[in-house]
Amino acid sequence: MEWIVETNELSKTYNGIKAVDQLNLRIKEGEIFGFLGPNGAGKTTAILMILGLTEPTSGKVEVYGYDATREPLKVKRVSGYLPENVGFYEDLTAKENLRYITRLNGIPDKEALLKIEEVLKEVGLSEAADTEVGKFSKGMKQRLGMGAVVVKNPKIAILDEPTAGIDPEGVEQILKLIVKMSREQNITMLISSHLLYQVQRICDRVGIITKGRMIAQGSIDEIGKEIMKKGETLLEVQVSKVTPALLNSIKEIEGVKDIEKSDNRFLVKCDRDLREKISRTIVESGSFPLQMRTQDYTLEEIYIKYFREG
Repeated sequence: MEWIVETNELSKTYNGIKAVDQLNLRIKEGEIFGFLGPNGAGKTTAILMILGLTEPTSGKVEVYGYDATREPLKVKRVSGYLPENVGFYEDLTAKENLRYITRLNGIPDKEALLKIEEVLKEVGLSEAADTEVGKFSKGMKQRLGMGAVVVKNPKIAILDEPTAGIDPEGVEQILKLIVKMSREQNITMLISSHLLYQVQRICDRVGIITKGRMIAQGSIDEIGKEIMKKGETLLEVQVSKVTPALLNSIKEIEGVKDIEKSDNRFLVKCDRDLREKISRTIVESGSFPLQMRTQDYTLEEIYIKYFREG
């Protein structure tokens, strides 16, 4: 199937307030999908409906063909969930906590013990396997949380702010684990986050949600191109020689909105693709165009634009 998670006009209302408003979300098998939005945007409510932990007011959500409202247990069997504030029994060891999870999921002890050892090694906690979780750092607990997701062999893992409150070294470890789980085990990953740089590093596609509505969805490149269609193209230009006369000539081209100069390069903001006209102007000025390309948008620029519009 093309989409292994699919919501159609998914909505949830609390006391007359729409937490999620006609959400249409599509996730492909094996991809890392970044679910972005400010606090209160509706991300967690949407996740709970995807997992079958709360019922929608209207609309539908399917996970691997299972209706999350009518078949929540089947959805839970194929999914793993890491909440933002992961909870463990702190007087139990890492191994004992994972053993408890495997028993809850009906995994035979003999099979579970081998799987637990393998998982603890994957998340870098083999040496702490017999340490009480109450002595763990925040980063260690997050890695154990990743282990708790993997130990049940899910097809999809949903991670809510998986790097929140972790030091840079711990963040790097978590991001590597996410990529490894996706690429080596073909686990589909849905990551809810507001840390845009991290999402841009590892996600195949993203969805931006605000006020309960999905306002952009696709690869970063696709969304960036959509921004350009909506009225602004950025052209990065390098020439053999920049003169005030050249810059003035380019500013006079119809459709050019602004120019920012840096050494022999400049950035042209225009309302459409004006590469042909700008190239001609450069040559007529006595200079020579060495390079000219549309500038890629960062995820932060995309997010800010869509969030303001939303």
